[in-house]
Amino acid sequence: MSTEEQPQGETLHPYKADLHIHTVLSPCGDLEMSPSAIVAHALARGLDMIAISDHNTTRQVKVAQRIGRQNGLFVLGGVEVTSQEETHCLCYFPDEATLDEFQLFLDAHLPPIPNDEDRFGYQLIVDENDEIVGEEEYHLLNAIDVDIDGIYEEVHRIGGLFVPAHINKGTTSLISQLGFVPPDLQADGLEINFRTTKEEILKKFAYLKRFNFITDSDAHFIDNVGDVYNVIYMAHRNFDEFRKALYGKEGRHIDTAYFRDHKLPKIL
Repeated sequence: MSTEEQPQGETLHPYKADLHIHTVLSPCGDLEMSPSAIVAHALARGLDMIAISDHNTTRQVKVAQRIGRQNGLFVLGGVEVTSQEETHCLCYFPDEATLDEFQLFLDAHLPPIPNDEDRFGYQLIVDENDEIVGEEEYHLLNAIDVDIDGIYEEVHRIGGLFVPAHINKGTTSLISQLGFVPPDLQADGLEINFRTTKEEILKKFAYLKRFNFITDSDAHFIDNVGDVYNVIYMAHRNFDEFRKALYGKEGRHIDTAYFRDHKLPKIL
């Protein structure tokens, strides 16, 4: 079946999705980035779907998902992992069980280096009422001791999706760290930031045409939630439909790089 076909009787709907958002748990995330505030701003800006992707931890995802369900917003569970190569990688998971399993993997491989709050910022876990209920002890911006291929294998072992983040960014990306995107890269898709387009990337790296692309806000500040988003055509908002869209299956597909009010987000 081609990417332009869809099963008879299924109607695809366009869903606005920002799939790379940090909470107050990321040390670089602003203190206003509580799950409740993120969900409220996402809805106010017309988003149908978001993904929480804190650095090297999933511990703020479930609260955001509960708030999202209560308010009609689909919240995809994710994390932004820093590989051994110091490349950022987005990982998405279908349910709480796989989130918990991947958290065990992260706990086993993140260096036990205490966070310096004065230098890097707080790493807070908050509840639905924005009350602080915990804090990550170890600094979350460090690289784990697993390379890109190893992260991909673990994510796929438990049924998740692996998408190298902002591959064209000047730091912490495949291109910045390796100088190129490996032709034999194992991934389910690629994220590019707003400073380029898929067409521009393919002019330089034509071999990447086998991947579909996403572009997101990478929001660390509340005003940037939804500044950049995708429109994903799916029958429903769920993980399996997102997987199909990422692979262009059964007519599902992703249109990328939409800008809210043509504003550019703050870049860290």
